[in-house]
Amino acid sequence: MAAAAAAAAVGGPQPPQAEMPAPGLALDKAATAAHLKAALSRPDNRAGAEELQALLERVLSAERPLAAAADGEEAAAAGDGGGPGAAEEEALEWCKCLLAGGGGYDEFCAAVRAYDPAALCGLVWTANFVAYRCRTCGISPCMSLCAECFHQGDHTGHDFNMFRSQAGGACDCGDSNVMRESGFCKRHQIKSSSNIPCVPKDLLMMSEFVLPRFIFCLIQYLREGYNEPAADVPSEKDLNKVLQLLEPQISFLEDLTKMGGAMRSVLTQVLTNQQSYKDLTSGLGENAYARKSHEKYLIALKSSGLTYPEDKLVYGIQEPSAGTSTLAVQGFAGATGTLGQLDSSDEEDQDGSQGLGKRKRVKLSSNTKDQSIMDVLKHKSFLEELLFWTIKYEFPQKMVTFLLNMLPDQEYKVAFTKTFVQHYAFIMKTLKKSHESDTMSNRIVHISVQLFSNEELARQVTEECQLLDIMVTVLLYMMESCLIKSELQDEENSLHVVVNCGEALLKNNTYWPLVSDFINILSHQSVAKRFLEDHGLLVTWMNFVSFFQGMNLNKRELNEHVEFESQTYYAAFAAELEACAQPMWGLLSHCKVRETQEYTRNVVRYCLEALQDWFEAINFVDEPAPNQVTFHLPLHRYYAMFLSKAVKCQELDLDSVLPDQEMLMKLMIHPLQIQASLAEIHSNMWVRNGLQIKGQAMTYVQSHFCNSMIDPDIYLLQVCASRLDPDYFISSVFERFKVVDLLTMASQHQNTVLDAEHERSMLEGALTFLVILLSLRLHLGMSDDEILRAEMVAQLCMNDRTHSSLLDLIPENPNPKSGIMPGSYSFESVLSAVADFKAPVFEPGGSMQQGMYTPKAEVWDHEFDPVMVILRTVYRRDVQSAMDRYTAFLKQSGKFPGNPWPPYKKRTPLHPSYKGLMRLLHCKTLHIVLFTLLYKILMDHQNLSEHVLCMVLYLIELGLENSAEEESDEEASVGGPERCHDSWFPGSNLVSNMRHFINYVRVRVPETAPEVKRDSPASTSSDSLGSLQNSGTAQVFSLVAERRKKFQEIINRSSSEANQVVRPKTSNKWSAPGSAPQLTTAILEIKESILSLLIKLHHKLSGKQNSYYPPWLDDIEILIQPDIPKYSHGDGITAVERILLKAALQSRMNKRIIEEICRKVTPPVPPKKITAAEKKTLDKEERRQKARERQQKLLAEFASRQKSFMETAMDVDSPESDIPMEITTAEPQVSEAVYDCVICGQSGPSSEDRPTGLVVLLQASSVLGQCRDNIEPKKLPVTEEEQIYPWDTCAAVHDVRLSLLQRYFKDSSCLLAVSIGWEGGVYVQTCGHTLHIDCHKSYMESLRNDQVLQGFSVDKGEFTCPLCRQFANSVLPCYPGSNVENNLWQRPSNKSIQDLIKEVEELQGRPGAFPSETNLSKEMESVMKDIKNTTQKKYRDYSKTPGSPDNDFLFMYSVARTNLELELIHRGGNLCSGGASTAGKRSCLNQLFHVLALHMRLYSIDSEYNPWRKLTQLLEEMNSHLGNEEQQHEVPILYHDVTSLLLIQILMMPQPLRKDHFTCIVKVLFTLLYTQGLVALSVKCSEEDRSAWKHTGALKKNTCDAEKSYEVLLSFVIRELSKGKLYHEEGMQECATINPIAWSPESTEKYLQDFCLPFLRITSLLQHHLFGEDLPSCQEEEEFSVLSSCLGLLPTFYQTEHPFISASCLDWPVPAFDIISQWCFEINSFTERHAEQGKALLIQESRWKLPHLLQLPENYNTIFQYYHRKTCSVCTKVPKDPAVCLVCGTFVCLKGLCCKQQSYCECVLHSQNCGAGTGIFLLINASVIIIIRGHRFCLWGSVYLDAHGEEDRDLRRGKPLYICKERYKVLEQQWISHTFDHINKRWGPHYNGL
Repeated sequence: MAAAAAAAAVGGPQPPQAEMPAPGLALDKAATAAHLKAALSRPDNRAGAEELQALLERVLSAERPLAAAADGEEAAAAGDGGGPGAAEEEALEWCKCLLAGGGGYDEFCAAVRAYDPAALCGLVWTANFVAYRCRTCGISPCMSLCAECFHQGDHTGHDFNMFRSQAGGACDCGDSNVMRESGFCKRHQIKSSSNIPCVPKDLLMMSEFVLPRFIFCLIQYLREGYNEPAADVPSEKDLNKVLQLLEPQISFLEDLTKMGGAMRSVLTQVLTNQQSYKDLTSGLGENAYARKSHEKYLIALKSSGLTYPEDKLVYGIQEPSAGTSTLAVQGFAGATGTLGQLDSSDEEDQDGSQGLGKRKRVKLSSNTKDQSIMDVLKHKSFLEELLFWTIKYEFPQKMVTFLLNMLPDQEYKVAFTKTFVQHYAFIMKTLKKSHESDTMSNRIVHISVQLFSNEELARQVTEECQLLDIMVTVLLYMMESCLIKSELQDEENSLHVVVNCGEALLKNNTYWPLVSDFINILSHQSVAKRFLEDHGLLVTWMNFVSFFQGMNLNKRELNEHVEFESQTYYAAFAAELEACAQPMWGLLSHCKVRETQEYTRNVVRYCLEALQDWFEAINFVDEPAPNQVTFHLPLHRYYAMFLSKAVKCQELDLDSVLPDQEMLMKLMIHPLQIQASLAEIHSNMWVRNGLQIKGQAMTYVQSHFCNSMIDPDIYLLQVCASRLDPDYFISSVFERFKVVDLLTMASQHQNTVLDAEHERSMLEGALTFLVILLSLRLHLGMSDDEILRAEMVAQLCMNDRTHSSLLDLIPENPNPKSGIMPGSYSFESVLSAVADFKAPVFEPGGSMQQGMYTPKAEVWDHEFDPVMVILRTVYRRDVQSAMDRYTAFLKQSGKFPGNPWPPYKKRTPLHPSYKGLMRLLHCKTLHIVLFTLLYKILMDHQNLSEHVLCMVLYLIELGLENSAEEESDEEASVGGPERCHDSWFPGSNLVSNMRHFINYVRVRVPETAPEVKRDSPASTSSDSLGSLQNSGTAQVFSLVAERRKKFQEIINRSSSEANQVVRPKTSNKWSAPGSAPQLTTAILEIKESILSLLIKLHHKLSGKQNSYYPPWLDDIEILIQPDIPKYSHGDGITAVERILLKAALQSRMNKRIIEEICRKVTPPVPPKKITAAEKKTLDKEERRQKARERQQKLLAEFASRQKSFMETAMDVDSPESDIPMEITTAEPQVSEAVYDCVICGQSGPSSEDRPTGLVVLLQASSVLGQCRDNIEPKKLPVTEEEQIYPWDTCAAVHDVRLSLLQRYFKDSSCLLAVSIGWEGGVYVQTCGHTLHIDCHKSYMESLRNDQVLQGFSVDKGEFTCPLCRQFANSVLPCYPGSNVENNLWQRPSNKSIQDLIKEVEELQGRPGAFPSETNLSKEMESVMKDIKNTTQKKYRDYSKTPGSPDNDFLFMYSVARTNLELELIHRGGNLCSGGASTAGKRSCLNQLFHVLALHMRLYSIDSEYNPWRKLTQLLEEMNSHLGNEEQQHEVPILYHDVTSLLLIQILMMPQPLRKDHFTCIVKVLFTLLYTQGLVALSVKCSEEDRSAWKHTGALKKNTCDAEKSYEVLLSFVIRELSKGKLYHEEGMQECATINPIAWSPESTEKYLQDFCLPFLRITSLLQHHLFGEDLPSCQEEEEFSVLSSCLGLLPTFYQTEHPFISASCLDWPVPAFDIISQWCFEINSFTERHAEQGKALLIQESRWKLPHLLQLPENYNTIFQYYHRKTCSVCTKVPKDPAVCLVCGTFVCLKGLCCKQQSYCECVLHSQNCGAGTGIFLLINASVIIIIRGHRFCLWGSVYLDAHGEEDRDLRRGKPLYICKERYKVLEQQWISHTFDHINKRWGPHYNGL
């Protein structure tokens, strides 16, 4: 195509080169290419080179297409053929020709591929691709393999999983930097490059010339297409337009990369060559067009830096000082730069009012290198500019794939990585502006993960390009754009800024690509070392972390409920986890050995500095601001975790990295505030803040967050507690928890900071916190394996867990390289040590259990740790659940019968550095608290609970376990200044303090308190107390005072003695100013010690006086080996005994005092007012008794109410209803069937006026049609070769038969000959409950008005049975009739068979007038309508004339057939088991028969055509109807289906039927059936067999019972049929197909019995239902004889000695030979014309096997690999949600719009075609089975489970899955028994959208 013409066509300016002579243009491309190649091959190739350049310039001129894009857009849109597309294709064609140098392009590709030395796979994939990850082979956690490489490598026994790629990735096979070589696949096991031949020079010579121009052309397109948008938002439409134009070019490049290593290295040369870039991009001054594009490029570049030179800073510029730069200059320069040209909206946010100028903030390490990060980019090669445009265009997928496809080239990889790093800041900037930040994030990570996972590469870039500086700086800038002033602590003067979690940047997680890259590079040791050594970087990083310190501050709402509950808290938690915690874990993983001590010191140092800055910035002194809490303290947590690591792994001395006491006091405040707030939130004190605050409290302890949040907080508090003064610490705790006022001996008190209703739970919270603080050892000396074990035990104790939920719930070390991998060796070994596996069970109710792990008995016995459980529960109910399970275990194992208390568990020893922690247990403050609480509990003060007591005892026990050994027993010197410290206890050791008696206590109480009245002479008694050192003055305040004093002491560093003198007394700050009752001082007489309180408590708990008796008095041994199992489990009494025993063990003195106390009987004297607590402990038995009485009373009342209701209901409905009831009781023989209505509860018969009905579910079913004739179920196809053809199913065979008959015979007669309903037959089932039809109508009405969402649609008549809630959709009326009739008819009559035959004929001849219009008949009609509407029209209409009555006739008797056949299948295909119907009372066939018979009688069959006559009479005029050829004949009687005939005959009779008529019909039909068997047999056997039989039979013909001998009959049949052409047509080929079987008499007999059995089974079932006779059970081989005698076919005198012969059942109504010859004559006359068909119709396959679902492969992967890539047959795309039908194996698209037909999606359509509305589909991508039933669907579950017996819905875990045969059997069972609706509970409408 001429360039000039093209240019003219699009109206662009004509380029000067275009004026060449036309013939030159039309030159053959190939010839030109060959000519040029030759020219270039010469040594002096300058001329050739110039010629090529000229050609390329002409062909690749970038002006045309974009000129078109600019001016000719309308033309292009109008589909102008000469549009830009054509020119571009032309250009591409030229390039291909030139590259190939005149040869064919495909041959060229093949030639280049031969030189591919690549040992790497490098396959690049995009999102949603299925890839594999093998942890055993991976070195980097990001390692991934494509499916092909994975399956070709050997990964047996490895820890691998399949996953769906989120962002895209590339295959690492062959890359030994990322994975171990043992995992490489066969193709990529290192090839030595020597055996790859050298690339011939001329092969790629043209490429080296052509490609630079081509790439430059592409870049020009990109420059030209980009318009710097006005509003700083590139309109995506324009960008996408340009990209669509460039699609072919980029694809061409992508194809080049796939040619292998040789071509990649040429491309690398081209892309990285700086010289050619310079020549092409700058030296084009003469071309106006090129200049224009260059200008556009420069404009685009301008905005690429983080700062703009021309930006005017809004904030007044000060000169930056040398070391740090104030944020106002550099930081905000950064921030403004980051925001691009500030939008108006941003300016409002950032107006100066926030005082950002004042912040002393952000010490950027601002040496010159930072400047380079912020400067405008400069490009030196094509690669750099290509990446630049890739970013500008927001990472188009094609470009990304091209750039990644090049990575296997090592040289390119390095160059590209450096370029990527160089553009890093620009990437961040574009990302922030992007609207599609999600997609863009994924694409960025797609690239970066390939680059940064490689340690060698990461190290190189870190050294050469300052990767770390760039990353940290970029992160810092990114966050600076969304800072707000912190309101923590001092709202007015705070200088601290935090990120605003409501900003899109945090809410949408836009930062994650950058953070994930940072985490990725920190996982490489060499890079992490650089980071930890660089002080400047650490300072910057701590600055970054401090942006998150204190974010998302919660303020407690005190008045009304908060209007708007923001959900931003999750963004805050995610940000702290991803941006702060994960990098921290990454760094920690490199601080594992002694040599790395220096790193820890660095981090700790800068962390403390940042914390110090933070405390100053928020103006923090010593008290936290009330009513606010933030859960985010990343600086505290960094500090804590590095401390822990230092002690645990690096053997650092803890004190060397701890700050001074004052700093420790500040450090503990905020973590402690969080713990107190948790208790407040759980006490519902924050309820006005909405649900989100609970969400925060839960997230804080949730498994993914806890080890980065609560664990470090508690550890930091433990460190502070171990180093601070214990009295100070304990009193701080109680003050923070606001329960100081509660800790008074007085029975009443005032709490100034807490409402009374919250006191109890806050006290519980405080004590629980202390217990956790003192007994948790996670960071205080447990090894990793011990921690794992403790975590696992805690989770298993709460509930049995599946393997995957355990993996999820156990906080793993978040850094993937930490070595504790989920699913790692230690995980599995610990799991098997602590838990037993419970295999997945299946309850008959239908709920499917997964495989679960449950704790072993010894775990409950020794390892159950309530403290750990409390720490790890997200929901409080889980603690209760653990206790319940523990209780159950103790009961079951007989260890303890009652309600146990949480057991006390021994702890692992403390690490020496933390020994100080135990001083908390030995400080007077705690002892005072414990003493007070014990006393209050004993005196039944309010607001104390068993939980409080439990925790108090736990703390005492902890103190005894951890007491200082060197207690100089007994008389330790108690004198000295310690004495005046506090008059409560003499020393600080719990062991000795326990026995210290406290006599009097002075308390402050409200004047109304009972104490005041008792101690009226207060003045005198205070004198008498002089000797008691002013005993415990104002203990209430001593706690707070204690704390203030200590704090003062530390702050002022003054001598401690001075302070003890000036002891602040009651500081009024703590009492609310105008609190109503004035506080007054009272003195209580106590005279107890902790020991005596414990013993009294024992009495109180056991409810007996003197219940405690020291055990060692009887058995001295107990003191020598104290670990007695009897004490390890039990309730409070056991706990008290255990503590007293320990106390006695620790000191002889205690032992003596305990004995003394027990001698003096001291009953506790509580004030005799029954208090709340006492009411509680009222004898439980009494309470239970009362409850029982209440219940009895209620029940009685209910019963009487019901009775009176029934009486009134009866009166209203039918006054005479009592009478029949009396009759029934009086004379049982006239009994009528009585039904109970489950709605109104009345019993009575079903009458014409008020009929009763059975609750039934009608459903269309194609289960019968799925029967095949072989036992083995078909296999699901998993390769292209395997296919399933449905032609051998029962439905197909019957279909063929019917259409064959319809071709040759009269339609109405055909419809009587075979039944339908194999597909889409209506199955009727009932739950067996009955109701009045009028009651049902009002019930439906109430359902219709019910607003509640139901799983069914009432409009379609669906409901659930009011009694058993089983799904139903119709009511089947019960035919009124007494049971008496049955008995009358069943008396055997002695009429001859001939008489009976006549009676039958007469009865059938009577027209069935429809009964008069009664309610009953109306209902019968409506239910018939329901039955018809249940199935689709196509399954009802088989007649050639639509709407003919024959159709309805056929349909009705087929319904009966379907139900009988299905019942037979439910019984397993035969009646050997006998017994009543499997469903017992649940069969509704009897009622169904009445309804059908009533309707069938409306259609009388013309007596001419009634088959009954053909069966029982000889017709004279045989030849008469042969004359008319034209008119179609009736179906010959031998082609009739005998079972269908049976049903027709019976339904044509007036109901109820007489037994002898039934037997008569069966006998007659049996003769026909037997003859059919003989005919079929004669057709099956060979010519010789036939002649032999013909002969033997003829000899016996004249014997007496010839009519009952099969040989005679067979020979007669053969003789008759030989007259026609039936046997003639056989050629030789026919014989070959039918296996020559040697027919012996036995095999013949067996054949005939098998032929007749299906009929006998159905008939017996029918007899059972109609006449209520039981079915006898039998062996399989005697089934025939048993059934035939049961049906009355066997003559009674029949002897059973000689072998049973089926023919003996025959009872011919007319002479056998005559009637047979009459039947055979019909056949002969048909086979005259159609021998083939005539023969086919005779061979009936009657032995169908049970239906089965398809057989599934053992391993799910087999299915997945084949189907998930399989294309849809309709649209040939791979469907998003592929599914496969488990009934027939059809592949369908779930929800696929491509296959939608008339608003029905494919699955719904298929369910209608394949299962008449029931479909069972396996969703390939989810491994789940979905059931479609009519208009509803449900998820059934999965039949594939992993090695741990778990489903993997959506294949999230990607572990190998194996078939669970039991589950599949259950699914099949539900399908066959039609019980999906009853068993599966969660149904929803699908609106045809599946």
